[in-house]
Amino acid sequence: MNKPELVSAQQWQRARDELLVAEKELTRAQDALAARRRRLPMVSFSNHYVFDTPTGPATLLDLFDGREQLALYQFMDVGPEHFCPGCTWFTNNVPDTGLAGLAQNGVSWVTVSDMPLEQIESYKQRKGWTLPFVSSHGTSFSEDCGVGGGFMLSMFLRDGDEVYRTYNTTSRGVDRLVFSNSILDLMPFGRQESWEDSPAGWPQQP
Repeated sequence: MNKPELVSAQQWQRARDELLVAEKELTRAQDALAARRRRLPMVSFSNHYVFDTPTGPATLLDLFDGREQLALYQFMDVGPEHFCPGCTWFTNNVPDTGLAGLAQNGVSWVTVSDMPLEQIESYKQRKGWTLPFVSSHGTSFSEDCGVGGGFMLSMFLRDGDEVYRTYNTTSRGVDRLVFSNSILDLMPFGRQESWEDSPAGWPQQP
């Protein structure tokens, strides 16, 4: 197995310091991007959808659970008894303690899918998930969000009974939020996936 290059402590520190400069530049760029994100215009979003939940029907406004902000992840529906591995990986990385921290900051979390509620509940039990997970089956919610057959993370704000969509992201925008991926990106071998730019001979797989 190939290993990272072996150098002296002084050489390692110089290389680390050089990388830290680039990391700080990226951090400042991300801070600036977050500032732009907070200034995005909003769009009014209808509250006519009725979601199936374990406790009965709920509207989009109900999903806020009394808070002003809502983070909503749309889990792909790939058919009966089939489940998106990427959405599963993402959901496995949503911790209960993290949701509690969001709630303390006025943010509710819910995962939504076009899968029927019975299929969702069965998969939740199998995976040991306790996070809020509801069904948009039979509604136009996914279509109106522009999800198509994919997945998406959207942010909403409410003002009284009015609901606004403020942000959405998909693909790598969602991928970068996964805890395990973030830690693997710091490891010597990274995620060990074939798309990564890694030194020749380092372990990689599809």
